[in-house]
Amino acid sequence: MMELYLHLPFCRQKCRYCDFASWSGQEHRIPDYINQVIREAQQHAQTLGVQAVDTVFVGGGTPSVLPPSMMTSLLEGVFRFFPPKPNAEFTIEANPGTLTREWLDAIRKLGCNRLSMGLQAAQPQLLKTLGRIHTAEDAAVSARMAREAGFENLSLDLIFGIPGQTREMWRESLDFALALSPEHLSCYGLIPEEGTPLNADLDAGRLTLPDEEDERAMYDDALSILANAGYDQYEISNFAKPDRECRHNIGYWTREPYLGLGLAAASCFLATGGGCIRETNPSNWEGYAFVVDKKAPREQEIVSHEDAQFETLMLGLRMTKGVDEKIYEATFGESISVRYGSRLKSLQQRGLLEHEGGFWRLTRRGMDIQNSVLVELME
Repeated sequence: MMELYLHLPFCRQKCRYCDFASWSGQEHRIPDYINQVIREAQQHAQTLGVQAVDTVFVGGGTPSVLPPSMMTSLLEGVFRFFPPKPNAEFTIEANPGTLTREWLDAIRKLGCNRLSMGLQAAQPQLLKTLGRIHTAEDAAVSARMAREAGFENLSLDLIFGIPGQTREMWRESLDFALALSPEHLSCYGLIPEEGTPLNADLDAGRLTLPDEEDERAMYDDALSILANAGYDQYEISNFAKPDRECRHNIGYWTREPYLGLGLAAASCFLATGGGCIRETNPSNWEGYAFVVDKKAPREQEIVSHEDAQFETLMLGLRMTKGVDEKIYEATFGESISVRYGSRLKSLQQRGLLEHEGGFWRLTRRGMDIQNSVLVELME
């Protein structure tokens, strides 16, 4: 199995909370960047061989700012070396306010069968706080346009814990999103990142986050409202209609190998014994161009057998089904109960973990303090 990720670092406007490798006002770089990504794909194919991939995810940035012709050139070029399998899940991210029917028609012709769109909130003041360029109505129009273009798998992103956001506002955003009938919803708690304008406003006291009790109540609202609407929670922040889980992200959480192309993109190649080799591209224009043009080495991390064991546990506990004991033992040649036995039992006795049907998983209470659970498992 192999997954493919393509990073497009172009935005119409940089969101105020975003610390991803993306920039506005860089559209003049798109033609050269497309050529670099295609050359990078060719270089990897010389090492890995030309091979079909199980999932494709195009993220950013805002992929929907690329003109349809350039998106076509990029994907046709990359797919010469890493084409999607016939049953592949093929996701492209998009933002309301940048979508056109021409762009949607172009990506459908390229095989895209899943659209992931950032709604984030339904209230104008919260969208302004986040630095979004769209309104809620723009999102509704974009969703209708996607349906008309033939997309039967639509995912929406929402954020809770935004400065100025109340529980009532969050419920309104959930209701607005549900009215668009998406197959998938991602509900993320806002994490203020160092170096972002939003974090600077928080540090200066110009904005204030909701308190922890309110943020927890918002998360509880998501769990109950989405469950009542027929969405299954399959990961801490992700909810889906039956059989509409994001296969690409599940691949990350179950440590499937993946190839990342583009600026700041990461790749993971599995090694014997359950470890892996992780490579990451430079996160600036000049560094990425140098790596591709000169075929220079990328930043590389060797994940040891022991580190891979913890990584498997950490990622697996993000999912509601938890960590499969049989797969863990087959991968590492050691039982998870032997490796983490006393710590698992202690957490189970305190109501933070449960063990059922050959899986270890977080309880509802354990999800609330996941980081503390992981720290205890590390010790």
